[in-house]
Amino acid sequence: MNPRSSRTRPPAPGRPEPDQRLVEAVRAALAAAGDPERAERMRAYMKSAMPFRGVPAPALKRLCREVLPAHPVGDRASWEATVRTLWDDAAFREERYAALALTGHRGYRRWQDAGTLRLYEHLAVTGAWWDHVDEIAANRVGPILAGDPAAVAPVLLGWAAGEDVWLRRVAILAQLKAKVSTDTDLLRACLEPSLGRPEFFLRKAIGWALREYARTDPTWVLSYVAEQEDRLAPLSRREALKHHPPP
Repeated sequence: MNPRSSRTRPPAPGRPEPDQRLVEAVRAALAAAGDPERAERMRAYMKSAMPFRGVPAPALKRLCREVLPAHPVGDRASWEATVRTLWDDAAFREERYAALALTGHRGYRRWQDAGTLRLYEHLAVTGAWWDHVDEIAANRVGPILAGDPAAVAPVLLGWAAGEDVWLRRVAILAQLKAKVSTDTDLLRACLEPSLGRPEFFLRKAIGWALREYARTDPTWVLSYVAEQEDRLAPLSRREALKHHPPP
């Protein structure tokens, strides 16, 4: 059996079909660019159960710049179906990186709105690791939040208080690049449910979000850290004050 065909599943009845030409073009390009020796090192570094092809990040970006525009997807439903196929049927981690690149490609910016949050929720929950989740938070959900805070903020608050650690991390990091546009009330509300939680990736995210905002408003961050003195984990506190220690 052709291993490629074994990963091509028919869409469920009533579901839009992915652009299979694009899916196959991405897989073929990654296979041609792969380096098995590098793949093992990449897999060990990322502690990944899924194998790598061995395509470094700069080469992957070049590959996506060439392949994605060569196979444009005509409508939103097919675009999302193509993203999900690349992601859900991935046999190598770079295929998921390519799926994320497809979500952020400039040709599909018009579909970056609150309606895409369900897709990003799926990618975050099933990706369940920092290399996927941080890209989704800062570079996908964050811009959507900036464009439509009334629609997105309630979703983030639900994720922040939910059971999934990775959706909590998305909510915490969604304003990572907001700078002066940061909604501090929303930031505070997204941090609150995870204060005192034991998970490393939540403690790290809390500190990172505060550290980045401290570049814009160190006074607010210093005040918040002092206010939450007994609830902030030492890791979160160190990260938050890394560049702005208290007087």
